[in-house]
Amino acid sequence: MNIDERKWEIMFSENDLDKRISELGEEIKNDFKGKNLLVIALLKGSFIFCADLVRKIDLNQLRVNFMTTSSYGDSLSPASKVKVQSDITLKDITSYDVLIVDDIADTANTMAFAINHIKAKNPKSLKTCVLLDKPSRRQVDFIPDYCGFSIEDKFVVGYGFDFEDRYRNVPYIFNVTNELR
Repeated sequence: MNIDERKWEIMFSENDLDKRISELGEEIKNDFKGKNLLVIALLKGSFIFCADLVRKIDLNQLRVNFMTTSSYGDSLSPASKVKVQSDITLKDITSYDVLIVDDIADTANTMAFAINHIKAKNPKSLKTCVLLDKPSRRQVDFIPDYCGFSIEDKFVVGYGFDFEDRYRNVPYIFNVTNELR
């Protein structure tokens, strides 16, 4: 599919994103005040969201780390297995309250894996934050602690969300429709 030939429907503008991320940042700041916060961004999709989010969390003790996962399995199976491609670099996180940040909770297989992986490292506490939540696609029991927007099952691109590893730099989130331009 060539998405440049399809109509793009803007779902969340730059202003929508900035406003909601500011609200999330304030909420997270209030919830983690006085705590030793470690934000773990799941790459690649969350890098833009996470960068904007941590700038909105006004806490001096905040640390950021990264984890890259990959899903694999046959394309005919809806369930996929997840593995760590690159782990966080901190060896001991037992003194941290952890916030795992991802771009989207779709099937939530990746987030469920990441939660279990990080829990095994014994953080003081663990919460999750996603920019977009697609509960209709859920394959595991998961509700994010912090959520930017809940959406229907649509194909979204922009603001970190990619199509064939492109369009991540588009400053808004759009839905690729089936209509031709």
